[in-house]
Amino acid sequence: MEIARKWRSPERWLPKSLTTLEGMTMPAVAKDTKATVIPCLSYRDAPAAIEWLCRVFGFEKQLVVPGEHGTIAHAQLSFGNGMIMVGSVKDTQFGRLMKHPDEIGGAETQSSYVIVSDADAMYARTRSAEAEILLDIKDEDYGGRGFTCRDLEGRLWTFGTYDPWEA
Repeated sequence: MEIARKWRSPERWLPKSLTTLEGMTMPAVAKDTKATVIPCLSYRDAPAAIEWLCRVFGFEKQLVVPGEHGTIAHAQLSFGNGMIMVGSVKDTQFGRLMKHPDEIGGAETQSSYVIVSDADAMYARTRSAEAEILLDIKDEDYGGRGFTCRDLEGRLWTFGTYDPWEA
């Protein structure tokens, strides 16, 4: 756990030039809100993805804005005090910056970690929906218990009881 505590204090591991500006501590720019990092995910079939994420993982629809031709312009799905934003794949300047797992050999360049109170219950729920389990449920050396799976379009999700805020 000492390693985890060290990582919480960037002054201990970042070069001084990245934590100060001419000897002054960098000001906090994060807004004081529920969650300051919100993953944004695009799906080819966003309406189906939204239903699947809610049914299988337990997300709740906070806002869904339909787009043209059965697409989703923007959606906000909550899970506890966390959130993801979801939209349909779009052929736009921003949309062309992203690739789906099936376009890069099934790989993913990022994943979401979702803190749950009962990893075994979440695992059972996910397995019963026949989601692809990639890393079976296990106790982690650093604390907590969790597993990794794919959603219906191949995105990686890890669910676990490890809470970095409490480490």
